[in-house]
Amino acid sequence: MPTPAVSARESEVLALLGEHLSNAEIAARLFISVRTVESHISSLLRKLEAPDRRALSRRALSERAAEASRAESAPEASEASEAPAAPALPAPLTAFVGRVREREELAGLVKAHRQVTAAGPGGVGKTRLALAVAAEVADDFADGVWFVDLSPVTDPARVGAAVAAAMGVGEQPGRGVDAAVVASLADRQALLVLDNCEQVRDGVAPFLERLLVACPRLKVLATSRARLMVPFERVHQVPPLSWADGGESDAVTLFMERASAAGAAPDPALRDRIAAVCERLDGMALAIELAAARWPTLGLDGLTAGLSDQLRVLAGGFRAEDRHRSVRAALDWSHDLLEPQDRVLLRRISVFAMPFTVEDAVAVAAFAPLEPAAVADGLGRLAEQSLLAAAPSVTRHARPSATGMRYRALETIRQYGTERLADAIELTDVRSRHVAWCLSGASELAGGGADADGSGGGVGGGDVDGDGADARARFDALADDLRAALAWAAAQPDRQESAHRLALSLAGLAFSRNLLGEAQQRFEQAAALADNSVGLADTSIALAGTSVGLADTSIGLADTSVGSVGSVGPGALAAATALREAAAVAGCRRLGEDMFRLHRAAAQAARRAGDTAGAGRDLAAAATNAYRFSATFTRLPGTDEVAAVLAEARELIGTGGGGSDSHGDLVGAAAMALAEAAVTADAYGAVQGDADNTAQDTVGYAERAVELARRTGDPVAESAALDALSGARSWAGDSFGAAAAARRRIDILTSAPGAHTRAHARASAPASTLARTHERIDALAMAAGNALGVGDLPQALRWSRQLADHPLLAEAGHHAMSWLLISEALAGHTDAVLTGSVRFLDAWEQSGRQRSFVLGPAAAAVAMVHGLRGDRDARASWLAIADRAGPVLDHRHGYGAVFDAMVLLHDGDPEAALERVAPEPDEVWKWVCWVWLHWYVALRAEASVLVGHPDARGRIDAARRIVTGNPVATAQLDRAEALLDGGHVTRDARQ
Repeated sequence: MPTPAVSARESEVLALLGEHLSNAEIAARLFISVRTVESHISSLLRKLEAPDRRALSRRALSERAAEASRAESAPEASEASEAPAAPALPAPLTAFVGRVREREELAGLVKAHRQVTAAGPGGVGKTRLALAVAAEVADDFADGVWFVDLSPVTDPARVGAAVAAAMGVGEQPGRGVDAAVVASLADRQALLVLDNCEQVRDGVAPFLERLLVACPRLKVLATSRARLMVPFERVHQVPPLSWADGGESDAVTLFMERASAAGAAPDPALRDRIAAVCERLDGMALAIELAAARWPTLGLDGLTAGLSDQLRVLAGGFRAEDRHRSVRAALDWSHDLLEPQDRVLLRRISVFAMPFTVEDAVAVAAFAPLEPAAVADGLGRLAEQSLLAAAPSVTRHARPSATGMRYRALETIRQYGTERLADAIELTDVRSRHVAWCLSGASELAGGGADADGSGGGVGGGDVDGDGADARARFDALADDLRAALAWAAAQPDRQESAHRLALSLAGLAFSRNLLGEAQQRFEQAAALADNSVGLADTSIALAGTSVGLADTSIGLADTSVGSVGSVGPGALAAATALREAAAVAGCRRLGEDMFRLHRAAAQAARRAGDTAGAGRDLAAAATNAYRFSATFTRLPGTDEVAAVLAEARELIGTGGGGSDSHGDLVGAAAMALAEAAVTADAYGAVQGDADNTAQDTVGYAERAVELARRTGDPVAESAALDALSGARSWAGDSFGAAAAARRRIDILTSAPGAHTRAHARASAPASTLARTHERIDALAMAAGNALGVGDLPQALRWSRQLADHPLLAEAGHHAMSWLLISEALAGHTDAVLTGSVRFLDAWEQSGRQRSFVLGPAAAAVAMVHGLRGDRDARASWLAIADRAGPVLDHRHGYGAVFDAMVLLHDGDPEAALERVAPEPDEVWKWVCWVWLHWYVALRAEASVLVGHPDARGRIDAARRIVTGNPVATAQLDRAEALLDGGHVTRDARQ
């Protein structure tokens, strides 16, 4: 039978598998979704009859080797088809000239040392030299070369995020983006090129130290105006282009090439005189290129005259720095050739960190003496003189615009323009206008967002027709400007309120963009800025409906208005609000310690504001989360510490019991009731839980929490209380009651209105949509698990698929896929399990092989499927993964016993199956009472029948009392009873 044809796109995916890229990295490289990559991999596994992903990687490598062999046998064809550079490297638009000796030296250093810095002044040509060398040595790095431009980065803490974005690596739950980069590169033989490190050296140095220690086969080539000043650095000083050989020098060759490209090739007879010009430009590549661009209009005499004036002025000037002298000379000369209005425009547009349009430039730069009408013409002239790069704008359908243009200044010119702004005493005015422009852009992105239930009109009041990809692209185009504006405003004592608003805007937009680490960072920054601001009274902290087209990730901070607070501290109240939002994002990131810390910090801020009731609620939330989300902590707070937090919350909230007419008192009582259920009664079955009360006592605590939360009208509070009730009912053996409570969570979170009344908002500060998003993710997971527990496979599949498709879990495929793998396995959907397991395993390995209560069952479910298919090796591999991914005792006594018994019964070994589920349910109650109880007792009864156990009928009857209403378990017991009544338990019947 012929091998099915592999499509062109599948061939591309296969080739990238050979580079050992993750699904997310392949998706970024090919501009397709992660789910599409998974589909292609599944198709390749089937078409090529490969057992797993590693086999595909090996096949790709063998095909690459075969192609190389064919190329050697046909060198002419090979030379014609060979790509000039590694795919991950930018393709320069102009030819690289000269520097043969420097290329050899730098390439030798890269081969011999782990971290090399190409250092030199701005404009000397560091980036082009690094790119040329990276292309030359690319074949020495089996896993490729990545290029990262750090010039837009203004925050040293964002270096790792910039590297992650360039590599297509997303952060993982429970770990930051820096750790995700380390995990991705840990076993790679790769070269990382970091360009323009100088403005974030304080972030680059520690990041590289951690990276190189953890990634033994990684090498780094950095470019920077200054050394990184770390002991493991090997510095290569990039010299100016040589003019020593006169007309045949590298400097003159570059000038001749660039002047020819500008449309007027110089007479070769002038090469020696041009060498004199290059000498006076100090051989700086940028200066030479700028001079060459003016050749068609000024000629040699004009260049010589203009350059002479500039060098004479700057040679003795106190402003000049040695490392900037030649670049500044060239830029000063080019700047002074401009018309006065163009000089104004050039310095004012230097505040833009990203490409900008004419309209953007008008908003920031068009004030006296510059008229709005002069901006478009001025931008065109600057582009003609190579002071700006111009490219067509991209429409919302990712096509070049026929009319619009976007402009971008080189980084050295941006820095030069900033200096000119300061000289003109315009820096504060222009930066302030840029801040206002950023706030307007953020507001436009936030407008028309999704409602709380995930519906809504998209961005800008439906301006993008619900095109989420367009909205994400618009955020990416604005984000670096937001960050730069925030960095400036945060450093100005009189701009703290604007900085606070920027931080909130960036936090909400980053959350919608799935940049959860930055979202949390910006909310915490907003809190710090609020504490420093004196202008937040009567200011509503509202980023209503922020969305970029991602269902269930809209950010709604309406209803968290600080309102008029009179004599209390408005800044502290705003800080408390921002810290609560940060805690909600930490929850989405599965960072338990951060949730605990941030709720306690919010309580401190609330107390500073005089809001003791709010402080009590925050402390109650901290205590609740320490038990409710105990599995997300790497280091749990001590029980005494949590008890102290709970006692302080109780003191601040009081013991009103919810009977007061005050809505604020009711919300406080509800928060306290939930904390009591979590900590005192251990309703959530926490890792550290050790409650002495009976199961019914636990149910009573939870029921009281639900009733009070329902009366508050806050769906998030009610869902959290229902989660406690579901856990308590599971512990009490009421599986159907637990499932009903879990199902109710989904209902109220889906149908809840997007906002509460403003009066309630001021009194209770109900949870924002960030908290609702976190709550919904948890509710989907718990509802899927409880549905499995009562045999409701259709609902389990429905909710687990919603969880798998949730945008916030796009980069966390192991958590996204866990319940779906279990549900598909128990539903008998073998192909779906095998396909989904690829995403699960890839994400789990990328995460650093995390351990969680739900990851182990998912791996064990995949192992069961392989066992039912008779693939013993694959089953053994996945059982080993299950041991590493989940709690050992849960595997031994809970889900592992269930899945192993299923395989053993299928294999016709009921004796071994019965041994696996031999303990009485009460003996393993802690591990089976939630999802696995019905499956456990039904399998135990069936295995007892098949082995002829004397108490087989008693076990069937006992199981029926537990599972009545569960269609799957009931059918299993019916089959077992029929076998028992028939009296013919043959080997065939056992199978």
